[in-house]
Amino acid sequence: MSAGLNQAQREAVHYLDSPCLVLAGAGSGKTRVITQKIAYLIEARGFEPKHIAAVTFTNKAAAEMRERVAQLLEGKTLSAPGKEGRKIPTKQLTVCTFHSLGLQMLRQEAEQVGLKPQFSIMDAQDCFTLLQEQAATTDKALIRRIQNAISLWKNALVTPEHALANASDEDEHQAALIYRNYVATLNAYQAVDFDDLIRIPAELLAAHEAVRDKWQNRLRYLLIDEYQDTNTCQYTLLKWLVGPRAAFTAVGDDDQAIYGWRGATLENLKQLQIDFPVLKVIKLEQNYRSTVRILDAANNVIANNPKLFEKKLWSEYGIGDAITVTAANDEEHEAESVVFRLSAHRFERRAQFRDYAILYRGNFQARVLEQVLRRERIPYVLSGGQSFFERTEIKDVCAYLRLIANADDDPAFIRAVTTPRRGVGSTTLESLGAFAGQAKSSLFEAVYMGALEARLAARQLEPLRAFCDFIERLRVRATKEPASVLLDDLMAGIQYEAYLYDTYDDRQARTKWQNVLEFLDWLKRKGTQPEREEQTATGFDTADGLADTGRNLLQLVQMVALMSMLDGRDEDPDVVRLSTVHAAKGLEYPHVFLMGCEEGILPHRGSEGSEMDDARIEEERRLMYVAITRAKRSLHITYCTKRKYAQQTQVCEPSRFIAEMELDETAPGVPEVAPMTPKDRLASLKALLN
Repeated sequence: MSAGLNQAQREAVHYLDSPCLVLAGAGSGKTRVITQKIAYLIEARGFEPKHIAAVTFTNKAAAEMRERVAQLLEGKTLSAPGKEGRKIPTKQLTVCTFHSLGLQMLRQEAEQVGLKPQFSIMDAQDCFTLLQEQAATTDKALIRRIQNAISLWKNALVTPEHALANASDEDEHQAALIYRNYVATLNAYQAVDFDDLIRIPAELLAAHEAVRDKWQNRLRYLLIDEYQDTNTCQYTLLKWLVGPRAAFTAVGDDDQAIYGWRGATLENLKQLQIDFPVLKVIKLEQNYRSTVRILDAANNVIANNPKLFEKKLWSEYGIGDAITVTAANDEEHEAESVVFRLSAHRFERRAQFRDYAILYRGNFQARVLEQVLRRERIPYVLSGGQSFFERTEIKDVCAYLRLIANADDDPAFIRAVTTPRRGVGSTTLESLGAFAGQAKSSLFEAVYMGALEARLAARQLEPLRAFCDFIERLRVRATKEPASVLLDDLMAGIQYEAYLYDTYDDRQARTKWQNVLEFLDWLKRKGTQPEREEQTATGFDTADGLADTGRNLLQLVQMVALMSMLDGRDEDPDVVRLSTVHAAKGLEYPHVFLMGCEEGILPHRGSEGSEMDDARIEEERRLMYVAITRAKRSLHITYCTKRKYAQQTQVCEPSRFIAEMELDETAPGVPEVAPMTPKDRLASLKALLN
């Protein structure tokens, strides 16, 4: 079971005598430790899978863990007393994100917190719309700031009352008032937002001993991935879940804590030692990813931060290529330099495009880079870019489709009934939500209940019922008529094109409407294609008797939902990856180009251009450490001597982190690369061929 583990990994897997903190440096095999420990708990220590939970931060990481655990336990049997010899039911394991765990708890304990079992989960755009109504402003930047403040308050377990009492100025006081009204609106809608999925379970466990005992007995061993990224709310939830038994292993790295701006706090690492004095600390320092030169540079940079725990990565992968640092005249020159150098490096190494990543601090740096890559016909993918299905206009249309397919979809109801506006305001929706909560019904169903007439005036009720009648007519037709006809009738009925031109300027409206037409055309084409085409792509069986026919509207809605669930499962294409450093955390690439290593960008000065305090510098330094340790074989760093800001050219200084890397000055350097003409590029390629 422990074959292939080094001594520190083996100790981390086998240790069960007290709470355990595994300090897992970059590339040190933390996922392997977590999955091996799950297998060890079941095979050697008699734990049943249903009593084990492993929590992480992304669906991708959770899926990888589930897959690895299933492979480790395939064909194995239980060792639990009285169940020896039975096949291990791996499906009973809880391996999920924090938010998925919170959702499981909330679904089961909905009544305890005043929610109906099928409560709604509002996405970020739905919440933005609610806040816009509460704030009575069209200033989107202001709404985003308020939305972020409310998220931080919830993640820190700060109630609206506490936020109001401790507001430091008028702006914060107004945000706290909106926070209070926003929470009341969510309650009336029988809805929660993303942060509530963890906040409400944490508060529930703290307040209800019986519920707390139930979950502590259900989940008897916890494994927490990326522990350094937890916020106050997540740590509180974990602390209540482990209880006095304190049977857990937390795996993290204080050197990779880069999410302070969204509420994560390194204080949780300090607090862990206070709350659990017998905490066992195990360090994983052997790196299985990078060469010695790359690790030396990373160690040198992070050594400038104060340390919670001393740790130094090492590797057996050899000295490796020298790290290159290249100055460029400006951002256009920098982009050309990176692209041409990448092309030459790939040609020399006989590498593939997928072996390369170009990282940067902010998305704004990608614009010029994309232009050069397209011009040079180099395939690339922009990590973290907006999916077509995430566009506001596509989500608006999908809300109608979801509601036609499922009248109990409350978030879809709220979005559809208010987009476009049809005389249904927030006061009407709050009254409807409160009534539906008491009646334990969906919002759609509540509209037709006679008792609602006592709550709403006729002028409020009439547009609601007109809307529901319209949706109901489409629903009845959805199984009988071609999808193309219904889609045209839907768009004509809601007059969405006119709504776009009334809401946005002509250019934006034209672009959004074109996106809608493209989406509708795609749906119509899918509606005329046999379902058999999708079977091999998804691995899901189609319904009997439908394989040679087109899809009706309800089947198209299910297909769109399925595509969303399968998002990210496509095969790895042969393209260069473009990504912010934040989005690249947890990933690795043979060859990395890191752009914009300048003061003001990395480290980032912030939108106000304010001076950076020690805490911000330390987090930016950890971000540099993360960027360096994404590279396996080669690392290339660039910076500009001048850069344009708001149409003004400013002189730039190299990032302090470059000097902190303490690169070998005697190593062969790379001269500055000037922009190449087509003739120069052809000559360069001929030279390489010779």
